[in-house]
Amino acid sequence: MNNGFWVFDTNTLISALLNINSAPGKALLLASKTGTLLISEEISAEYFAVFTRPKFDKYLSLQTRITFLENIVTNSLSIHITDVVTICRDPKDNMFLSLALSAAADGIISGDQDLLVLHPFNDIPIISPAEFLIRYQ
Repeated sequence: MNNGFWVFDTNTLISALLNINSAPGKALLLASKTGTLLISEEISAEYFAVFTRPKFDKYLSLQTRITFLENIVTNSLSIHITDVVTICRDPKDNMFLSLALSAAADGIISGDQDLLVLHPFNDIPIISPAEFLIRYQ
């Protein structure tokens, strides 16, 4: 049984990898176990661009980060973007809104205030990892 189609922003995903016992880590595990993660080509490229930044070398090896991302991408449902959104005050975050709208997602999990301030977006909840755990655990 699928309990939802979820979009994770990049920072929430990296936080999950850096500390699996954090709220983002637990939210990712719950969403992956009970539902389906959504991804687009643009978001996949964003994930890889951020996760391969040298500033993360001191926390985890590049190979560990790439393996994590390959697992995320392989086990996510890839969506072709049909609805382009341009309303976010941080234009880089529009890709998450576009994906959620194009896929009729059940929610966006994010700690980014530029996204959270838009909650709900076209009836799609935008919630923090902690709120996701409260609602769906």
